[in-house]
Amino acid sequence: MPDCLPDNAVETEHLCKTYRGGKRHPGKEALKDVSLAIPRGSFFGLLGPNGAGKSTLINILAGLVVKTAGSARVWGHDIATEMRAARSSIGIVPQELNIDPFFTPRELLEVQAGLYGVALSKRRTDAILELVGLAEQANAYTRSLSGGMRRRLLVAKAMVHSPPVLVLDEPTAGVDVDLRRQLWVNVRELRRRGTTIVLTTHYLEEAQALCNHIAIIDRGRIVIDDSTENLLSRIDAKQMTVTVDRELAEVPPPLRPYGAELVNGRRLVFRYPPSRTPTGEILKAVESAGLAVIDVSTKEADLEQIFLQLTRHDGAPEAV
Repeated sequence: MPDCLPDNAVETEHLCKTYRGGKRHPGKEALKDVSLAIPRGSFFGLLGPNGAGKSTLINILAGLVVKTAGSARVWGHDIATEMRAARSSIGIVPQELNIDPFFTPRELLEVQAGLYGVALSKRRTDAILELVGLAEQANAYTRSLSGGMRRRLLVAKAMVHSPPVLVLDEPTAGVDVDLRRQLWVNVRELRRRGTTIVLTTHYLEEAQALCNHIAIIDRGRIVIDDSTENLLSRIDAKQMTVTVDRELAEVPPPLRPYGAELVNGRRLVFRYPPSRTPTGEILKAVESAGLAVIDVSTKEADLEQIFLQLTRHDGAPEAV
């Protein structure tokens, strides 16, 4: 460990990865000049479409893929020159449920701790199982666990060597809503205890709710890297639904310049840029059309809009 805690849990500078091709298949540039700084203690979201380069980046940090150029550090340790220290500072929760079905959760964690060289006196098997909600299943065969429990067991496996950085690679894929919610309770507790969380997910609403910082990668390049709050503020879009006092056959003329859409006879939906069109102006237009407002609801821009704007392009993705 460094003498003092690093400001950034993970750092990459001009990181590149090119997979060599063969006679029939050209080489593939998976990462292109990726520079990232993941603050210590953050809940960091790494988002991108399939083939964007997320898995390649994670595998480089984990020591499973060799970079082509650039540098990367985990908890202040260079992944090339301080390989052992870097690997001991990161835990990876993979997408795949790669668990031996004939071991119990306690046995799996003990074996994993042994692989990392954790001394018997320093192992926290029972505490980790309690943390992820598997204390009651500690001695059950893993083949008898539900899918959600196996996901939580993967989190537990990644924590046996007490890494300060935990990477969750699509951890809730195929998990139902209740089990997903329980998993996030466990992960939030890990963060509260000081673990830096890095999340890749296809559930954009999940990233928006959990992550305080987000980077979006597309075709091997980082296209945006900012706090979640700043990202959402970049979209100048709002939706307002106005319920009026009577049934309408069509959108009244005074409301047509605002792009109103009539839904179910009594609801008017407005989509507009709030920086250029004040909400009050629209409500005054509704009144000028001789309508009384019964109810108003608004919806702000969300992460999905940003994601689609930044990653929408023609053709197949270039990265893997």
